[in-house]
Amino acid sequence: METLIQGILLGGLYGLFALGLSLMFGVMRLTNTAHGDFIILGSFASLSLVSSGLSPLQSLLLTLPLAWVLGFGLQRYVLNGTLGKDPLPSLVVTFGLSIVTQNFLLEIFSADPKAIETDGFNTLGFALSDDISVGLLPMLILALALFGTFFLQWLFKSTNIGRSFRAVSDDPEIAELMGLNSRQVYAYATGLAFVFISISGTLQGMRTTVSPSDGPLLLLFAFEAVIIGGMGSFWGTLAGAMLLGVAQQIGFRWDPGWGIWCGHMMFLVILIVRPQGLFPKTRG
Repeated sequence: METLIQGILLGGLYGLFALGLSLMFGVMRLTNTAHGDFIILGSFASLSLVSSGLSPLQSLLLTLPLAWVLGFGLQRYVLNGTLGKDPLPSLVVTFGLSIVTQNFLLEIFSADPKAIETDGFNTLGFALSDDISVGLLPMLILALALFGTFFLQWLFKSTNIGRSFRAVSDDPEIAELMGLNSRQVYAYATGLAFVFISISGTLQGMRTTVSPSDGPLLLLFAFEAVIIGGMGSFWGTLAGAMLLGVAQQIGFRWDPGWGIWCGHMMFLVILIVRPQGLFPKTRG
């Protein structure tokens, strides 16, 4: 039971990692290989603000609008030019952004691991039983992951901007004929994805230490969660993240060195048995 609970809580963090990636792929069919590095960039942005005297919440409130502007501008003026039937240009550009971001963080913050100071909040918890305890920070992360998933699902189904996202995703040419500016809609989607990136980066820095080289591993966790759940499905992404977290916790229970490997093996098995993912998005 403890392994299951801890796996679900870990899956909440992976779900936050993956929501932005799932959003960008669902709207633009773009796989952002710099996704993990942008998460770490968000961690260090909040860490810098907290070091200047702000609380983690205050730092997050400042970084969220900056993240939206960065995502909007990046998509509008850089990534839109790489979109098309060939996925290679976007992969090359985002890979270049990954290298630039990593080296920028190394230059500014060095390679030493750092963490966001939480005044002991990351160690607080409560006991469910004599043998099982749950941390408050992991519970907060899980709650935010559930809220974020519900919010994105509601946004896509019940709002005009969500219908615009779906329209340009299904057929951008027809959407353009109906009066939508697909490049502008893509920029709005990436801005929103970067908001989730900023949130997950701050929470990752509060939960554990981060270093500039951590990005590729976080990208891998996010990518596996999206593939397990099914491309374009937000609830599927969260379910995939939780399955990944539980698989890793089972491996950690056997041996501390097996946790990550067990998650990769579970991903590989699902990829072989059901390559479309567990809950692929259907049109309509």
